[in-house]
Amino acid sequence: MTKLSLEDIEFIKILASSDATILQAGMNEATSHRLDEQVGSILREYYHENTRGTQTEWTEKLEKVGIDEDAGKAAIACARRLGIDIS
Repeated sequence: MTKLSLEDIEFIKILASSDATILQAGMNEATSHRLDEQVGSILREYYHENTRGTQTEWTEKLEKVGIDEDAGKAAIACARRLGIDIS
């Protein structure tokens, strides 16, 4: 299972509260890769936990760091608009 770092938390919070068009314009290759690999993996596991009932414990982990269900959904929606495969 992927570990949750402070940087991952910040990325998820930014995704949850930002416009994908603005993020896309300012994103470099390293940021894109980080979002796709690390943050995308976390959001995929979170998505599967909430849609398929898998026991990844990401909902609990994200709630502990201040990312509630609405923020999680917003982050997933923004990640999808940025081209990150979540499903």
